[in-house]
Amino acid sequence: MAEDLLRYDILIQDALRGAVKKILAEVGRTGLPGEHHFYIAFDTTAPGVRISSRLKERYPQEMTIVMQHQFWDLAIGEHAFEVGLSFGGVAEKLLVPYSAIKGFFDPSVQFALEFDPGKTAEELPEELLEAVEELAKAEKLAEDVTSEGVSPVQDGAEAASADKQDSGDKTPAADGGGDVVSLDAFRKKT
Repeated sequence: MAEDLLRYDILIQDALRGAVKKILAEVGRTGLPGEHHFYIAFDTTAPGVRISSRLKERYPQEMTIVMQHQFWDLAIGEHAFEVGLSFGGVAEKLLVPYSAIKGFFDPSVQFALEFDPGKTAEELPEELLEAVEELAKAEKLAEDVTSEGVSPVQDGAEAASADKQDSGDKTPAADGGGDVVSLDAFRKKT
């Protein structure tokens, strides 16, 4: 068999990521139509991913978000999307490069796509990677200040949320409005 020098596998992955980008762009413009909602699994260690250290600690390798009832500030960029979600009552802003996406699933119509993260011809712009790195440094500094007791506000929501979590596949995500589900858990459902 001849060697695939065109890398059809990478071309198809990038085209399908482009479909996810178009779907999210449409939702950003018009909102979620009908019963549509999405489970988006992504590699939390992928270059360009920006999540809080709290979420990174909780999901060191992979995370699945649910975009259904409660999400905000959905912004679609050329290489990544950004969305606001609530986890255990704590608002978070996530930045996810399309190249980090491992799975996209719309259970309302049983539509699913699966990807190999990092298997892409797309290069993330250096500015995006640098911006994510700078934000991570700033967040770390803010956490260090907070952990030293300098913060005037003590919010027990994060601790309460962590106490409520178990090691199961499904965890509360958005004030009762959605769930964070492991990719394996939603694969078992399909």
